[in-house]
Amino acid sequence: MGHLDGQAAVVTGTAARLMKAARYGRIVNISSGAGRSVSLTGIQAYTSAKAAQIGLTRQMAHELGQHGITVNCIAPGFVLSNPTTQAQWDSYGAHGQRALTEHIATRRTGTPYDIARGVLFFTAPDAGWVSGQTISIDGGHSLF
Repeated sequence: MGHLDGQAAVVTGTAARLMKAARYGRIVNISSGAGRSVSLTGIQAYTSAKAAQIGLTRQMAHELGQHGITVNCIAPGFVLSNPTTQAQWDSYGAHGQRALTEHIATRRTGTPYDIARGVLFFTAPDAGWVSGQTISIDGGHSLF
C-alpha cells in the first residue's frame, strides 16, 4: 500500500468511528479502472493496490452496514485531473491520444465533474440500500 493509500485508510477508519456513533454515514472510495482490469501504464503495484481498494470497499460495506453506513467505490477511467495525468496524456502524442479516445464509447476523456456526479449518487439519501458496489465511470472504456 502506498503512502497516500495508507493515509486514506486512517482517515476512513476515523470517519467510520464517527459515523458509527451517528448510526449513519456514506463512504466513497476512489479506485481506478486499473483495479478492475489492467493499468494503461503497466505498473503492477498500482493495479494491485487499486484492486485491493475495491476488495476493501466490499469488506467495509459488510462490516459497517449494520451501523447505517454504506461504503461504495468509483473506478474512474482516464481523467485529466492533475499534472501526472496531464503528463501521461501529453506523452501519448496526437496518435496515442486518438487511439485512447477511440476505445472510449463517448470518445472523450473524463472530467473531475464526471467523477463528482458518481460521488453525489452514492452519497444521496436515496442510495441507502446501495453498498459494497464499484461503479466504473469511464465513458464506456474498453481495452480492445
